[in-house]
Amino acid sequence: MTTAFTNTPASDGVNPSTASDAAHTPDPAEMAEKLRLWARELGFQQLGITDTDLDAHEAYLSRWLEAGHHGEMDYMTRHGTKRTRPAELEPGTIRIISVRMDYLPPEIESTRVLGQPERAYVARYALGRDYHKLIRKRLTQLAQKLQREIGDFGFRAFVDSAPVMERALAQKAGIGWFGKNAMILNPQAGSLFFLGELYTDLPLPVDQPFERDHCGKCSRCRTWCPTGAIVDDKVIDARRCISYLTIEKHGPIPLEFRRAMGNRVFGCDDCQLVCPFTRFTRATREKDFAPRHALDRARLVDLFNWSEPEFLTHTEGSAIRRLGYERWLRNLAVGLGNAPFNEEIVSALRARLAWPSDMVREHVRWALTQQYQKRDEDHQTGSAPLIEAGFDDIIARQPA
Repeated sequence: MTTAFTNTPASDGVNPSTASDAAHTPDPAEMAEKLRLWARELGFQQLGITDTDLDAHEAYLSRWLEAGHHGEMDYMTRHGTKRTRPAELEPGTIRIISVRMDYLPPEIESTRVLGQPERAYVARYALGRDYHKLIRKRLTQLAQKLQREIGDFGFRAFVDSAPVMERALAQKAGIGWFGKNAMILNPQAGSLFFLGELYTDLPLPVDQPFERDHCGKCSRCRTWCPTGAIVDDKVIDARRCISYLTIEKHGPIPLEFRRAMGNRVFGCDDCQLVCPFTRFTRATREKDFAPRHALDRARLVDLFNWSEPEFLTHTEGSAIRRLGYERWLRNLAVGLGNAPFNEEIVSALRARLAWPSDMVREHVRWALTQQYQKRDEDHQTGSAPLIEAGFDDIIARQPA
């Protein structure tokens, strides 16, 4: 446990520190209330506190991994029990502060873009700057505010950057419940928000877990998942999930899922967009989450025509850059294959037929075959599933 944020574990030689003397420490309940106030000032919409007991979630994770649902995400099997036992990851941890931050910009057309197959759909969380640094910085500032009041104490900030069960911790901290799509749902905010955590050695009072399941008989997320990745309530088979296929998978995208991908080239939001609670989503106030380079409505062919230097320039500071140029072209080739026949698309694809990457060339050939079939059959591309479901668009409401 360190007294300031570091990416270096305490086991790497950083001396642990303890909370300041109890005589100088305010009442724990008072500390918790101050943290909630400061969290709001720092742009978080909610803060909850929980203990480190994740036994029930550890059993679930073990079953999920044994079923192979993690696919190629080998990092999910590493680190032993550190993922489900926070004090093993960061010695001295007795409490976890969980926060959420809304990310959907106002006036963003979501399902409408899914219904325009010539345009690229990028998961709404990835339209702006990468959230990791922003939220980690705010979490560190939150801890430092408390340090100035009570003195040094142990803490470490995490934002999807270590073996942390962030959704399980959020549920235990009262942020929301596990929806049938395995996302954390909040009754006033849906699920379009980021999560972050502060591991700490402070004896803060814990919040009540969010035990009530508001999903009821609704199964929209399971019904409208394009690839049937939600194999049971709260169980995702990543190997079928478009987010996994377009972001986590390094090899070719299986043929059986390519048409179902439609124009989704980085991630997928369908199970969230179709959720009735998404109607309560509030627009983010964070300018860094605003779309960059018109990625909320860009044409597939324009993105496919980016050179590698252009890709690196346009994705600087973005979560998209982690893909690399090769997988970027792979995903876009699938989207172009699914688009209505267009000579401009065919020309762009043919220009990549001699590309050095075997994987890119194979996906380009597949896309050309799809384009030629549409030309010969005068095939009309169907509407996106969410359009068929009656969701014309999802636009965030203004912040309260």
